[in-house]
Amino acid sequence: MAPQLEARLGEGLVELGQRRSKVEIRLLIQYLLLLSRWNKAFNLTAIKHPETMLTRHLLDSLAMAPYLSGEKFLDVGTGAGLPGVPLAIVNPHREFDLLDSNGKKIRFLFQVRTQLGLKNVQEVQQRVEERTVSPGYEGILSRAFSSLVDMVQSTQHLLASGGKYYAMKGKVPHAELKVLPKGYIVEAVVKLVVPRLDEERHLIVIEKK
Repeated sequence: MAPQLEARLGEGLVELGQRRSKVEIRLLIQYLLLLSRWNKAFNLTAIKHPETMLTRHLLDSLAMAPYLSGEKFLDVGTGAGLPGVPLAIVNPHREFDLLDSNGKKIRFLFQVRTQLGLKNVQEVQQRVEERTVSPGYEGILSRAFSSLVDMVQSTQHLLASGGKYYAMKGKVPHAELKVLPKGYIVEAVVKLVVPRLDEERHLIVIEKK
């Protein structure tokens, strides 16, 4: 199965306009297969089939990659490591902390980090309101929050001044963008085209002034 998945991933990356090394592609597929295997016992994601995971998890996460700026990131509510693990694999010189309060998901992420040898990843089992860090993160990533306001309010103590939020959404949440807390501005709303995904996807970039 791995060679076919590697080929499919390679095709998707071409459509995204991204060039990735054979090592990165191999690591991405190793992560995908590990997720598929653990998912059977621990129900880490509602998506069961590796081909669908490739589109909805890997390519969807990697679509964010060209827009990141900074060196240290927090993936809040990371779950099975999305988008943090795929982004860490293709950004080996950037650091990614993967935050989740769910123990089984953290155990899975420990397995991912150790088995794939990811030196730039650290899994953290903690509630977001209990997390402290100094200096703050240059970027906070999320595919999990239903509300941008909730995301900012619950994590603003973790974001450095001048830092940015990178939130994946379906349709553009116009109403949410109008009620962001004071001191936060919308830097960009990027329409993303994820290969083989027939749904709207937008990356919302919010800067802390």
